[in-house]
Amino acid sequence: MIRVALADDQSLVRAGFAMILDAEDDMTVVGHADDGDSALELARAERPDVMLMDIRMPGLDGLAASRQICANPALSGVRIIVLTTFELDEYVFEALRSGVSGFLVKHTDPADLVRAVREVARGEALLSPSVTRRLIAEFTAKPGPPTLIPATMNLLTDREREVVGLAALGMTNEEIAAELVVSPATARTHVSRAMVKLHARDRAQLVVFAYQSGLVRPVA
Repeated sequence: MIRVALADDQSLVRAGFAMILDAEDDMTVVGHADDGDSALELARAERPDVMLMDIRMPGLDGLAASRQICANPALSGVRIIVLTTFELDEYVFEALRSGVSGFLVKHTDPADLVRAVREVARGEALLSPSVTRRLIAEFTAKPGPPTLIPATMNLLTDREREVVGLAALGMTNEEIAAELVVSPATARTHVSRAMVKLHARDRAQLVVFAYQSGLVRPVA
């Protein structure tokens, strides 16, 4: 059973998400929070598998709450999906850098919401290709040289670096496999090995590492 917590200052949003998720046989909503402080308390009390976290909430915002949750070793099992009103939120990259597992727009279809929760519960990242490519362009267009990841990036093989670059473009394991003409299992293995070498919390952090190391460049 996937245990889900909801943090959003709009009661109708929480109620709608709860109705969708509780209707699934493999999911249960374990609690609601209407601000960042309550979200922190909820995460500590319930240790949910997945928390849906709005960014803009009164008091402690969702970004600050996510940062504290992701930095707490005792809450390492809590995966966070950030909720945004717009497809590309100014805080999305900072949220990913803080350790969240991905993001969703609030008007997402019910089926996509359910799929997202299942993917993140499995340790996958939730990064759509179109949004990811725009996020790359946004980040790499900023002035100043990229921040290099310490020597861990040099531990990757050429194929693993290639796979990380493709994952950072928003490709799934199946799409990576098709691009490299290998099996999905092989692509999954390369992604997993890269995560281990880079000590990445999940697939989303691979994207952050790819940005910061300069491995991924914006498309001209």
